[in-house]
Amino acid sequence: MSEDRLETRSTLFGQELIGLVRRRLLHRRERKVGRRSDFVASCAGSPAWIIYNRMVADRGLTEAEFDRIFHALADVTRRDILGRAIRSDKSVSALSRHYSISLTAVQKHTAVLERAALVTKERRGREQIVHANGSTIAKAIALLDQYEALWIYRANRIADILATADEGEQS
Repeated sequence: MSEDRLETRSTLFGQELIGLVRRRLLHRRERKVGRRSDFVASCAGSPAWIIYNRMVADRGLTEAEFDRIFHALADVTRRDILGRAIRSDKSVSALSRHYSISLTAVQKHTAVLERAALVTKERRGREQIVHANGSTIAKAIALLDQYEALWIYRANRIADILATADEGEQS
C-alpha cells in the first residue's frame, strides 16, 4: 500500500476514532455538568483555572507518559496499527501483512505502542495478540480537548481585543 493511501486511511480512521471517543467523553461530561453549551459557558469565565484544575485532578498520567503516547502516535504506521487494533484484536503477524515492512519492524512498532500503554500484547500459543487500550486513548483525547478549550478561549480573547480596538478607531 502506498504511503499516501496509508496516511489517508490512517487520518480518516483517526478522525473517526477521535469523533467516537469525543462523543463518549461528551456524553459523560453532559451527565456530570449538563448540556455541552452549559459546560462551554461555564468555562468562558475562567477556563485557565478550570483547565488547570482538571489537568491536576483528572489527568492520571505523568508528563513522561503523555510524551510516550504522542511520540507513538507521531508515526503513520503506528497510528494505522492502533486503528486496526481498535477495530479488532489481531496478531502481530496478521498486522504485518498489511504493510510493506518486515514482521520485525511491525513488532518494533507495536512495542512502541505498548510502551505508551496504547496497546497490550497477549501471548496465545505462538502468536502475540494486540489489544487496544481504550482508557489511555481516552486520557490522551481528554488532554487534547483541554488544550483545544484553552486555545479557543485565547483565540476568542484575541478576537474580542481586536473588535474593541476596531470600535475605538471608528469612533
